[in-house]
Amino acid sequence: FVPHRSGGPPVWGGGTVPAARRRAARWFDGWMPTGPDAEGWGAEWREVREAAEAAGRDPSAITGAAYLTVAIGDDPTAAAARTDDYLERYYGQPAARLRRRQACFGGPAEAAAEWLAGYAAAGARHLVLRFVGDHERQLELVAGLRAAIG
Repeated sequence: FVPHRSGGPPVWGGGTVPAARRRAARWFDGWMPTGPDAEGWGAEWREVREAAEAAGRDPSAITGAAYLTVAIGDDPTAAAARTDDYLERYYGQPAARLRRRQACFGGPAEAAAEWLAGYAAAGARHLVLRFVGDHERQLELVAGLRAAIG
């Protein structure tokens, strides 16, 4: 296979600690952490862009993204419980600890669109969504909300 662009495929880094943001700014084509909330993501994204400029890179050469866990359901409490169960089974750690490091949403589709739009407004060009349960239904719902997300 031949990469679709000269120089090979884009290489992205993640992480929300300052050192990870500086590495993404200096060496990578994109930055994609698993958290924090949209406001915190926006503040950290500004730091990545500032660090890129300080390193002599064009900040617009770096793509901002977020890896987000989503459980769409009419009952936010039940959606949050599904998410907690998923996180604990997947990682083998308490959900409360994981939620401090990973951005998670649980609730109705319209509220999900608003939550996701916050990341777009903060500068995210890509949103990578991990759905908790009923993947096909959630994919269809989010696809229908794309215009509202931004």
